Formats: sequence, structure tokens, C-alpha cells
Amino acid sequence: MSAVLSAHRLNKRFGAVIAADDLSLDLAAGERVSLIGANGAGKTTFVNMATGYLEPDSGSIALDGADIGRRSPRQVARLGISRSFQIPQLFIDLTAIENLVVAIAGARSEALSPFAPAEAHGRRAQAIELLERFGLGQQADRPIAELAGGVRKLIDIAMALARRPKLLLLDEPTSGVSAEEKFATMDRVFQAVAGHAATIVFVEHDMEIVSRYADRVVAFYSGRIIADGEPQAVLRDPDVRRYVTGGLR
Repeated sequence: MSAVLSAHRLNKRFGAVIAADDLSLDLAAGERVSLIGANGAGKTTFVNMATGYLEPDSGSIALDGADIGRRSPRQVARLGISRSFQIPQLFIDLTAIENLVVAIAGARSEALSPFAPAEAHGRRAQAIELLERFGLGQQADRPIAELAGGVRKLIDIAMALARRPKLLLLDEPTSGVSAEEKFATMDRVFQAVAGHAATIVFVEHDMEIVSRYADRVVAFYSGRIIADGEPQAVLRDPDVRRYVTGGLR
């Protein structure tokens, strides 16, 4: 299976801190990959380099063979990588559907104005379809400020899907979501993506989520990959138990 994303010998330092240490990783089409590791292990640095928010000091990163290591976040998104954020990046004073319309217009490189209303070019219909895929159709006209944290997470992810990406990167999709909601949140995400060829990579600290939803786990420590493989094998790895899970598994 060919790699959708291929990172080769990436290095990134912040002063004396090594955030990526000769890091290499290939991601294949259709994979469900979880990145795990303690805070500061290098997971989010890798995501930020893959999405153009950070430029590697050295090494290469390619999407379908095209180098993206020096491209801006907007350019990377246009090529086929979308992301959600640990803290949802939403317009708090707009409604759920208005946030989706903005994302859809951005995906099409269209401008919004009084002369190009939200309903133009089918944007509202597409926004409703996205919300319904996440089970949020009834929340369409509610302001973001009124919505619970788990719902905001789903809307942020729905906005990332507006571009129909080849690769979807989720930064801690269940952080801030209650224990009662976490499985329902992930179920909705995977159901919404079902039928699409998108590769999903999610950063996660909850090992129950990792075990249930990933078909591959990549463990980070001190800017390096210390284990990569099937979830239960990685979670049993002695270095992962020592540096990541603290012997929980």
C-alpha cells in the first residue's frame, strides 16, 4: 500500500529542546493511526509540521509524493490535509451552520459578502449535510456559545472535513469531552468519515480510545518514535509502558 504521507528524517529544535529527532514515518491510505506519548514527546510537533504550521529544520515531508515541508497551512490544506484542534477553532458568535458555511467557502476559495450570501452555490445545503453526518442537524441554528464542549469538538472536525481531505489529523479529539460522551464522540467521527478514503491520524492520551479506534499506534518519546504497530503490541511494549502509559497496560 502506497504512502499518502511520507516523512523522512525530520528534525526540529526549540533552543535546547528536541521536538523531532531524525523522525521518519509513512502513513498509508485508509489507515486509522493514533499518535501517543507524554506531553512534549513530539506528537503535536509532527502534526504541525505535516500541516504547515511549523517548518522542519531538516528532513522532508511529502503528500502523495509532493513536498509540503515548506508550504503554508493554507497551501497544505488545498493539497489535501485537514486538521482539527485540541481547542476547537470556531467563531463563537456564529451559529453551527454559519461556521460550516465559512469552512465550505474557504475550501472552495470563495469569499463571503452581503453580495454572496451563505445560501449561494449550495453552501447551506452542504453545511446541513455535514452536520447531519455528525448527528448535529438539530444544532444548526444554535450559536456556538450555547453548545457543549463535545458538540463543539464535532463541529470543528466537521469543518475540517469540508475540504474532503486525503488525510484528516485530529488533535486530541476527546480532550474536554466527558467520560460518558467520549465513545459517542469518536463513533460519530468514524461514522461521518465512513465511505471516504481519508486516512485518519489522531493524537490521543486516552488508551481506551486508542485501543478501540486505532488499527495502528505510533508512540513518541523525546522527539523519536519508540514503537509503531498494532495497538495491543505497542501498548505492551516495555518502553511504551515506561515512558507513555506508566505501566497502565
